[in-house]
Amino acid sequence: MKYDEFIAKVERRANLNSRVEAERAVGATLETLAERLAGGEPKDLAAQLPPEIAIYLQPPLAGVGAPFTLAEFFRLVSEREGVPLSEASLHARAVIAVLCEAVSMGEIENVRAQLPEDLRQLFMVENEGDLPEVKNIPTQGTQPPLVSDMGVDVDQPFPPSKLYTE
Repeated sequence: MKYDEFIAKVERRANLNSRVEAERAVGATLETLAERLAGGEPKDLAAQLPPEIAIYLQPPLAGVGAPFTLAEFFRLVSEREGVPLSEASLHARAVIAVLCEAVSMGEIENVRAQLPEDLRQLFMVENEGDLPEVKNIPTQGTQPPLVSDMGVDVDQPFPPSKLYTE
């Protein structure tokens, strides 16, 4: 698949307003994927892509095998792309769907073999033109637990004897 076709498909599937937005989504998604993959897998994947796309699968972070979850993957894409998490998850799914069409099934299987189950589902695209179905897509950043969820009495967080000293 040629560069222009790849970018146009991402733009269309992710409902983006411009080629520049699609390029940003492709870069953020593939840089994050490359960081998750270990060894020479990013290089193998890049070998089947146009050079303008393959560049996102290059070092310094490519091949480090960083252990992160699907939620962390989407969060990193969101940060790199500079868009809200809900948009980044849609964009990443569109990029991965087009990636699955652009490279051989054997290469996709090699990529999937390195991913945990939650990330592997991104590569399960049933029909050309579809987006991968992903369970439990995060739509906002993770929130720290509430104090009330920690077993602390919210009305009296400290014993009264420690609140008043004379």
